[in-house]
Amino acid sequence: MQIVPLSEGSFTIDNSKIFVPFDLEKDELQARHSGSLLVEVQPFIVITNKDVLLLDTGLGFMKNGAMQLHENLRANNIQPEHVTKVLLSHLHKDHAGGVSYKDKLGHYHLSFSNAIFFVQQSEFDFAMNTGFPSFMAEEISILQQNSQVVFLTEPEGDIDTYIHYKVTGAHSPHHQVFWIKENDETTFFGADDAPQLQQMKHRFVAKYDFNGKRAMELRSEWWEEGKKKNWTFLFYHDVKTPLTKNK
Repeated sequence: MQIVPLSEGSFTIDNSKIFVPFDLEKDELQARHSGSLLVEVQPFIVITNKDVLLLDTGLGFMKNGAMQLHENLRANNIQPEHVTKVLLSHLHKDHAGGVSYKDKLGHYHLSFSNAIFFVQQSEFDFAMNTGFPSFMAEEISILQQNSQVVFLTEPEGDIDTYIHYKVTGAHSPHHQVFWIKENDETTFFGADDAPQLQQMKHRFVAKYDFNGKRAMELRSEWWEEGKKKNWTFLFYHDVKTPLTKNK
């Protein structure tokens, strides 16, 4: 497997749920609103023998007239049309902002023309009912009744025999995580259940999680199991460590 982090940059976020760009060399976290968290926004490409997988889709920002996510792909010699599957952990705007783009006429289109998108039906329903500020219903509504979208209805299962998913209900009520297994390799994507390396190493309950205790317990379980089975961990919000193994 080949893994390509697609960083969209560092941001701070507070109770407003607005992502504000943060320059690691110039900005000071203490100068931001009280309670601001410093995070990376970092989708991943995982290239297997079968697929070019995209794990979550970032904020959906535009850059020089194009989606930043598309430009990041091209910078790594991957064309957007090469992506074959998009695996969505959940639909918070920093993970699903790049699901679609709006054309000059104001119409939304899926951002990956040749990909199949995989999302939990319960997550989609929850996102559409909840809406702003955590979810951008207008941007993700294109997923509904779309031939490129597979809505997963089981809490656990397999995609194309080698991708395993499981709903955890930890960071958010219908959040899911993924294991990608090929040959002797396993890549684990915990998204916001396991967003940063330091959270794997220390037991604490995060106030921003739907079920913080559950998230804490799962991180501990995954970290230990990953050590025994040599998993590669992908961290969506880690400023310094996009991926690692627990050795």
